[in-house]
Parts: sequence; C-alpha cells; structure tokens
Amino acid sequence: MNGFPAVRLRRLRATEALRRMTGQALPGPEKFVWPVFVAPGKNRREEISSMPDQFRLSGDMLLRELEPVVKQGLGGVMLFGVPDGGKDARGSAAYASKGAVQQAIRAIRREFPDLVVMGDVCLCAYTDHGHCGVLTRRGDVDNDATLKLLAKVAVSQAEAGAHTVAPSAMMDGQVVAIRTALDAAGFTDTGLMSYSTKFASAMYGPFREAEQSVPKSGDRRGYQASAADLRTVLRESALDEAEGADILMVKPALFYLDVITRLRERTDLPIAAYNVSGEYAMLHATAARGWGDLRGMVRESILALSRAGTDIFISYWANRYNELVK
Repeated sequence: MNGFPAVRLRRLRATEALRRMTGQALPGPEKFVWPVFVAPGKNRREEISSMPDQFRLSGDMLLRELEPVVKQGLGGVMLFGVPDGGKDARGSAAYASKGAVQQAIRAIRREFPDLVVMGDVCLCAYTDHGHCGVLTRRGDVDNDATLKLLAKVAVSQAEAGAHTVAPSAMMDGQVVAIRTALDAAGFTDTGLMSYSTKFASAMYGPFREAEQSVPKSGDRRGYQASAADLRTVLRESALDEAEGADILMVKPALFYLDVITRLRERTDLPIAAYNVSGEYAMLHATAARGWGDLRGMVRESILALSRAGTDIFISYWANRYNELVK
C-alpha cells in the first residue's frame, strides 16, 4: 500500500475544486506593495520603455493612478524619487522637505489614509556620480559619512508621514543609524524595512533607466551583496535584525528563492521579497514574443515566492493584481 497502483496522486488533481482545496492559495492584494517612481512637477506621466505599464509620475498623476489600485485592496506603495537635475555629490535633494517623494507622501496620506506608505532611503538617484553614498577623494563610497545622510533622508520621510522607511544603500550600520535618528526625532512608531540582503545583480537595468541612477564610474559590488557568498548575505540579515529592523527584504526575488527560504528558517520577522524590474521585464518580453502566457507566468512566480517564505511582495505586478494575479 505504499506505491502505485494503490497510491494515485492524480486523485487530488482531478478537479479545479480539489486543486484549490489541496493547494496553496495565492496571496491577496493586501500583501502587495507597488513600487512607483515620483517626479517633480504636475501632469507628468512618462512611460518607462523597459517596464511596460510603469511610469514616472508627478504627485498629482500618482494619486490618479493609485485610486483604482487602492480599490483593488493594494496593501502599500513604495516611493522612489526621480529628481530633475539638482544632483550634487551628497545627494542633498533626497532629504529636501519639499522634495517630490516627501510631497507625495503627504498627499497620499491625505487621500488614502489606510494605505501603507513606504519611502526608499538611498542617494543614488540624487548624487551626480550615481553611487549610493558620498565618495572619498579616492572615489570609494564613504560608509560612515553616508550613514548621516541616510538618517536625514529617513527622518525627512518620517516627518512627511511615511509609515515605514526602507534603506537600500547597503551601508554597514545603516539600520542602527536610521533607527537611532528616527527615535531621537520622536518617530519611534515609524517602521524600518531593511534591504537586508540586496545583491549586486544584473537584474536592475530597467530600474536604473527609470531612476536615471547608473553610476558614472565603477559599480556597486563593493557594497551590495555577492550572489556567490550565501553565508555573508545571511549575516547581513542577522545583523540588521539585531540593529532594529522590523522587516527584512531579499532583492532580487526569483533568482534568490533559496535565500528567502534560508532566511525564513532563521527569523520570525516578516520577510519582503522585491520582485525587481529585470524579473518584471523578463516575463513581459517572453509574453510579447509569444513564448509564454503572461498571467500564467506571473501567478506561478508569485506562488514560488510564497512557497519560499515571502510575507510581503514588493512587485510591479501590484497595479494589475486583479488582471494578472487574482
């Protein structure tokens, strides 16, 4: 009785109802965070060529785009700034009180009070050199000097009303620096989602086009995690948890399911997976060539992330949840 013909696994696959009953459900829209690109000005809706159905949006247009998505039950939104000029060596526009992101946070909180609002905390889109921190004379990223600026960015977003700030610069000590600054400024209830395991990946190309944040020289392998060093990337997350992170994130998502699973075994914190721009564009390109069904591929990829242990899905599919995931 321990094999065929007594055991027939197809019995549990025979009908759609049985498959639903015995299978794992897709996560609901409340588990999704939509990453959006916020630009200064008004009436701006600029298509991102490498990311179909995603746009650079001014704050007023973002509110219009959000309305139907919020009605679908979207859990949250994560804001990335796209400055028009004004870049400098220190990325000072990132913490301007009237910056595009800060103004968008205020507007979203007024218009959609139940939506979770997150702010990405980094400098790369705001520096004239394109790196995630200030540079030394030798051209290396100065870790400790950058921490002070990241803390200023986080506090400016908290002042604007962000529920959660999400440092992505991959500087050592960024979590404790930001947590300390938030608490000192009176924002003890502001959450902190750490990009605790963010890889130096080849899958960020479309995002860097959208953000106009390609480094002018060198790359980010000196501070972003190596895909070849699993032990160190798990240490990254353990250290961020010890420093006070409320949520841990793995980025990219689909190429790193093993990391999500290993992290799930080691922590009780919520785990977010950032389904990045290259993964998004890859499925779109496959569907556009007739090599696969977009909805089927999206659903399968989301199930894979869920099986691996993902709690929060930061995904460009979020604004089309009812069409492609539900």
